[in-house]
Amino acid sequence: AYMVMPLYRGHTLREVRMGMRAPPDESWMRALLEPLLGALDVLHREDVFHRDIAPDNILMGDDGVPMLLDFGAARHVISDRSQTLTAILKPSYAPIEQYGESASLRQGAWTDIYALGATMHFLLLGKPPPPAPGRSIQDTMPALAQQNLVGCSREFLELIDWMLTPLPNERPQS
Repeated sequence: AYMVMPLYRGHTLREVRMGMRAPPDESWMRALLEPLLGALDVLHREDVFHRDIAPDNILMGDDGVPMLLDFGAARHVISDRSQTLTAILKPSYAPIEQYGESASLRQGAWTDIYALGATMHFLLLGKPPPPAPGRSIQDTMPALAQQNLVGCSREFLELIDWMLTPLPNERPQS
């Protein structure tokens, strides 16, 4: 048996960021963010959650188009949302709901949104945010909107801060 898959050429977002001399500006990040949000919208409408978004799992194609990779952790959730999801995560990119099994901390679109926000944080600062369990108890992470990040509007940074809200019900839900 064998499987045929397309070959995509490019570099991971981690490689792209490590090759930059300075953090990207808002227009570059928006050009990256919009197609990724579009891809997530398609997945989420089908109740499929990626659950492993990180700079290593986004390929910047030679054509400049970002692609989500590694759907190994992706799960389709049954309609009543009572399905328990396994704990698969990347520390610093995974929100609190991925760290344990609790009926009150369901996973959903907001789970991927947090991970995408953590990826944006990495792009801006060159490092991911602190792991979610500690932030959920006492969040000492400085807000991006309070930092002097040249080339990014306060509104854009506030959006990323919202994506990184530790508690799932306080994050964007879709």
